[in-house]
Amino acid sequence: MSVTEAFGDIASLIAQMAPEKVINLKASSTMSAQVEALISKKKEGSITPDESAELERFLGLDIFISLAKARARLILHQ
Repeated sequence: MSVTEAFGDIASLIAQMAPEKVINLKASSTMSAQVEALISKKKEGSITPDESAELERFLGLDIFISLAKARARLILHQ
């Protein structure tokens, strides 16, 4: 099993638990501000390696949540 398949399986499990709640998930304003700050630093070329790793983790989480939301929408529209 690949990491992508594992994320897909976990996203499906989460979506099945509470599809309505999954669809409504949103980042906190603090998290959004942190991501925006990191993106700005990356664009400016002033991001540190630790900040770059943090940004990658945030982006990975965003992809995972998007996948869970897509699976939740499928469940609700069946």
